[in-house]
Amino acid sequence: MTGKTFALMALGMSIFAVFVGVAVFFSAVQGAEQTMVPDVTGKDMISALLELQEKELYPRLQMRSSQEKRGLILEQDPVAGALVKAERRIRLVVSQGIILNTLEDYRGRSIDDVKVEIQTLFASTDFPLFTIKEPFMAQFSKEPAGTIIEQKPEPGTSVSGAVELEFVVSKGEENAIMKTPNFTGLSLEACLEQIGKTVVDFAFDSRPAQMGEKAGVVVAQTPAPGIETEVSTRIKLTLTDPETKEGETFGLFTYALPQNPYPIRIEISAVTPDGDKLGLLKTNFLGGDLAVPYKLPVGSVIKLSMLDRELFRKTVF
Repeated sequence: MTGKTFALMALGMSIFAVFVGVAVFFSAVQGAEQTMVPDVTGKDMISALLELQEKELYPRLQMRSSQEKRGLILEQDPVAGALVKAERRIRLVVSQGIILNTLEDYRGRSIDDVKVEIQTLFASTDFPLFTIKEPFMAQFSKEPAGTIIEQKPEPGTSVSGAVELEFVVSKGEENAIMKTPNFTGLSLEACLEQIGKTVVDFAFDSRPAQMGEKAGVVVAQTPAPGIETEVSTRIKLTLTDPETKEGETFGLFTYALPQNPYPIRIEISAVTPDGDKLGLLKTNFLGGDLAVPYKLPVGSVIKLSMLDRELFRKTVF
């Protein structure tokens, strides 16, 4: 090998080394390839981590107390759609669920309201922190019927895990007396509205109007209006059949509810074939056989709910 050839080979190797060095330098400057950040907000943590892994992205987790389901992604940074380098860390804010340190004082509140509140509070979680033991203990007291008068565990108790709440609920005053309201002469709609305001135990029956009677009004009640009787006494109301036009139907909506130690809020509503929503009755009911008259378009759907939860529905013809 001549000196000239050797010199050319040395020069070539030097140029190649410089080229490799420049390539490595620019590769380091350029860094990893870019990728688009996926939208993981609102997804569970496992699904979110798998999506980030597919994009060669890594999570940085931050926990936060929230009413959302435990493990749900609340926020992300960078936002979905952002272009970032692979291997970038993505900050995820993860729901820790509801964190409560001490037990609230529920005494003096309506048991119906407390049940709805707790159901709503833990509606988004599979493992509610609070559950309510049923049936409730009930006893007579000066507090209105349905009022919580005792609770266990005591208010202020530290909460470190799942808690079963035990309540003692008022049945109202023993042998409390009332004067029976006057429902005679009221139309069906007016009578149902008055029942909702006075909160009495009731039962309807119906018959065709007789000589001199109007159709669609209450013509008799037992006990008679103004009679002193116990608050729990059921008032029997007789309604004359109302007049119906073509496409309407009249009847009694009946359902057997469990007997309760105190009145529980119920609601009867209807949805017509045209989609109109009608409220028929809202009241507190002791339970037992329920019978409520209706006059509705044929094909309407009547719904019975207790404590805002649907129990039964019926299509009327």
